[in-house]
Amino acid sequence: MSKILSFILCFVLCAGHVIAQPIVSPVVRDRLSAIPAVKLNGFVGNKLDELNKNRILAQDASHLIEPFKHRSETRLWQTEFWGKWVTSAIGAYQYNHNPELFAKIKQSVTDLLATQTPDGYIGNYADNAHLQQWDVWGRKYTLLGLLEYYGISNDKNVLKAAVKLADHLLTEVGPGKTNIVKTGNHRGMASSSVLQPIVLLYEVTGEKRFLDFANYIVTQWETEDYPKLISKALAWVDVADRYPHPKEWFSWENGVKSYEMMSCYEGLLELYRVTGFPLYLSAVEATVQNIIRTEINLAGSGSAFEGWYHGHFNQIFPCFQTNETCVATTWIKLCYNLLRITGKSVYADQIEKSFYNALLGAVKIDGSNLIYYTQLEGYKTTGAKQCGMEISCCIANGPRAFVLMPRFAVMKSDKGIAVNLYCQSESKVQLADGVNVVIKQTTNYPESDSIVVEVQPDKESSFPILFRIPEWSEKTSISVNGQYEENIETGSYKSVSRIWKRGDRITMKLDLRGKVVRMSRHFALTRGPILLARDSRLGGGDIDESAIVLDKNGIVPLEPCSEKPANVWMCFTVPLQMGSYVQLGADNRTVRFCDFSSAGNEWSKENRYKVWLEETIDVRK
Repeated sequence: MSKILSFILCFVLCAGHVIAQPIVSPVVRDRLSAIPAVKLNGFVGNKLDELNKNRILAQDASHLIEPFKHRSETRLWQTEFWGKWVTSAIGAYQYNHNPELFAKIKQSVTDLLATQTPDGYIGNYADNAHLQQWDVWGRKYTLLGLLEYYGISNDKNVLKAAVKLADHLLTEVGPGKTNIVKTGNHRGMASSSVLQPIVLLYEVTGEKRFLDFANYIVTQWETEDYPKLISKALAWVDVADRYPHPKEWFSWENGVKSYEMMSCYEGLLELYRVTGFPLYLSAVEATVQNIIRTEINLAGSGSAFEGWYHGHFNQIFPCFQTNETCVATTWIKLCYNLLRITGKSVYADQIEKSFYNALLGAVKIDGSNLIYYTQLEGYKTTGAKQCGMEISCCIANGPRAFVLMPRFAVMKSDKGIAVNLYCQSESKVQLADGVNVVIKQTTNYPESDSIVVEVQPDKESSFPILFRIPEWSEKTSISVNGQYEENIETGSYKSVSRIWKRGDRITMKLDLRGKVVRMSRHFALTRGPILLARDSRLGGGDIDESAIVLDKNGIVPLEPCSEKPANVWMCFTVPLQMGSYVQLGADNRTVRFCDFSSAGNEWSKENRYKVWLEETIDVRK
């Protein structure tokens, strides 16, 4: 970074209270915003309903409260589980308005507040162990849970408890006290990710001390030997190279921990909303672009042993513990918040890929459990249990991304509507001028390439509808009442504006041709946003066999399987007779692939799967 940029950054960080005035409403207005009435149907809607019923609603909330009653912990992270569960439960309630779920949420909040000590602390760490290991990290999730519950209940006592909890933290860390980036793990990123709920608390209360504390946290990032999440981002340092490999991986020295790093950037985005300081947004976007370029694999996730490792370039190799579900969840959430702020479709594309592959691939068939890692080969196993409890970080966290999908599917733009997720659904939008519009999608995408969108305004009205054109869709068509649109660009939104009347129909076709992705004598197949994999249930030989793929300019034809195993969503064959095929061994066996989310979903060692196939040398080429 240049000396001039370093000087500007230092000045702003050290004088943040001058730039950011203590206001309640954000100064940066979202380009896209969620709408309250979206119903997802079809495959995606069914999966969401199963998860809401069998994982979120079925959770024993009292089990998650129990650790808060025993303040003797010195190193573990039990207190994150309640905050993760309750935020996912609140998201589910906002979607399905289930009174049983609301009663459960309310009771859990009541039970949690009963554990708050007179000084404001809510947690399970011993008095002499405060600020160590995962203590502040757990307080972050508690604050997020309390604030989200306040958002749906308007319970002033809950807000009072959240303020008291935050004020207690301010007595322990800050100027003249313990430096927050010297606490916890991962160069202080775990503790300082409390930035997000602190800024949210400022937005709710308007209390300047919370804004000052947020600015203090960001200032500490840029001090000697600390995470430098802004300056290293603006200098385009790869996330895997931010710090050298530590002697002890799970420790303060590890500065490349994926989940914690992205959590800090979520907080920085929230601080950008209330300050409008452009370098904050620039730092987040630079980091996200770097993650896309150097880390995200074909399944839409990343990390090995929960850290960045140049995973995009290393995805062809078997690697220990790749694609942590917490990483996929936080990646989706970070991209969603960037989408809200910037309105850039690249972030929606990333959400779609991660959701259909890494996230769906982590969920048990009935939605009752989630696995820890969705590796690109091997087999899937039952979700781990942590901290002596019947839950893990990923089991608690994964549903938070799932319940985000209705908010992501269809959103309001400045003057109209943006359609992000193509699936069977119905959305009700009230525009700025008071016109109410129903957007109804009829489709089984991404099984098929056709989407029909019906527009039903309550009166004729002129407004734009933005349709996301995925960057992978090289051939896209859109017609309105039979008339085709022109100037459709991939990796952007296509704005269709007209005077809409009830019954108008938009028909879209996206490019779902099979595509070959090659890397270092290996290849994988994709179909639109869907990553394909070989699965031992599909037959056709050993999934580890090397293969030859004969494609035409990177395209291979794919045909739906005539039969497929139970619980496999999509299955495709590569037809041999078309002169473009995948060949295994010495003979032309029919080769079948399934969608990555279905691969290995029996969760047994016998059900093996593989994404990257080794490409043998073809002397004919």
